[in-house]
Amino acid sequence: MTYFFETYGCQMNIAESAAVEQLLIARGWTKASDAQFADMVIINTCSVRASAESRIIGRLGYFTGLKAVREKRPHAKTRKMEAAAEYVKNGPIPLTLVVMGCMAQRLLDSLKKDWPAIDYVVGTFAKNKFGDIISAAENSSQAQEAAAFGAAQDASLDEKPIYNFASLSLEPGAFSSFVPIMNGCNNFCAYCIVPYVRGREVSRPLSEIFEEIKVLGGYGVKEITLLGQNVNSYLCEDPDFGRVDFPRLLELICRKIEETGSPIKWIRFDSSHPKDLSDRLIEVMAKEEKICKHIHLPVQHGSTKILQKMNRKYSREQYLELVQKIRAAVPDISLTTDIMIGFPGETEEDFEAAYSLMKEVQYEDAFMYYYNPREGTPAAKWPDQIPLETKKERLQKIIDLQLVITQAEMEKQVGKTITVLADKTTLENPNELLGKTERDERVAFAADKSLIGSFVRVKLTSLNGHTFKGELV
Repeated sequence: MTYFFETYGCQMNIAESAAVEQLLIARGWTKASDAQFADMVIINTCSVRASAESRIIGRLGYFTGLKAVREKRPHAKTRKMEAAAEYVKNGPIPLTLVVMGCMAQRLLDSLKKDWPAIDYVVGTFAKNKFGDIISAAENSSQAQEAAAFGAAQDASLDEKPIYNFASLSLEPGAFSSFVPIMNGCNNFCAYCIVPYVRGREVSRPLSEIFEEIKVLGGYGVKEITLLGQNVNSYLCEDPDFGRVDFPRLLELICRKIEETGSPIKWIRFDSSHPKDLSDRLIEVMAKEEKICKHIHLPVQHGSTKILQKMNRKYSREQYLELVQKIRAAVPDISLTTDIMIGFPGETEEDFEAAYSLMKEVQYEDAFMYYYNPREGTPAAKWPDQIPLETKKERLQKIIDLQLVITQAEMEKQVGKTITVLADKTTLENPNELLGKTERDERVAFAADKSLIGSFVRVKLTSLNGHTFKGELV
């Protein structure tokens, strides 16, 4: 039997899709070349922004039609689905449609009612139900009775629903892998839906993290990224090591990798909250060679007034001081960020504060977007919303600025010889490899395919957009 994933949103969603994929592979399923020909389609959803949910709704419309075609209902056929119609010419072929992730959790009680073609809605805390879903798909050639799993989105967070960490989140054949270490968020930023769909923070036991990293090393993985909605708030009590916070976790992982002779040489982490990025963490990053010299440090805004309204728990001055500490300890570090423009109550003065912060910090790259109200969050109800046109105009100024900064920052790297992890061949040239640097930059260079999955030395010779061109040394 065959499966197909569509994954939207954050790196945690990518990791959770990979974990479910591992279950399917273990049961003998194979990946379909196209969703049209899969026995099971799994849509892993995102609720952080309305744009993500809009794209998913569009895909649900598509899959509703596809299921009708697969069931040989001619009135639902469209020209886009001719291949699927040809596929089922010899008889109906059922399609199991599963929706999981944050949007599934947020709309747990209504999604199936609105989209009857969905067979299973799997909430954030119910991924352990996938074994039953796979069995049902294997044991019946008929459409399964629809079901919804998980805690209702309005359940009290004090009830502490249990989040299940998967034992392995490796994408098949990958040399880089995500390792989820914590889930949820306690910060309740005024604009953010995450605490309501992911729940309160829970940290993964140390023994489970060690075991997954050991398994990844056995698969030949060379790079891991520790994941959490607020990754540097990790905290656990371990019977052997006592109280382990995030800096201590990084140290312990480095020692375990060294002790076992693991091929893993790079360690990354995402996403960091500035309020939890401690002096101790900066110290660990500076001394541990395996920790990549890159931090994604979302600032969200440059105005202290707006940061306070957002409930970000730091000021502009505190954030800039943190950046200074990081760069003093790790001079060659690459900094990237998230910034939101047009938050309720943002004045021209506030916008200029955001603009000036971007100029002052000189991020290598940034994810830039304008505020989009999310139902269920406090800011969505506030009266001082910013007109859409104003938000777009301000955002464009930020984008234009960052494009110039990114170009200038990346050009500083041209001429250097650096270590690169070769990932794959480029789309344009099968004799050219694409890799990533310790600073999380992309490099294309001529080399044999046998080097895929290896660390190589590359001289950066030029810059093409946001990708370096290089020569193998």
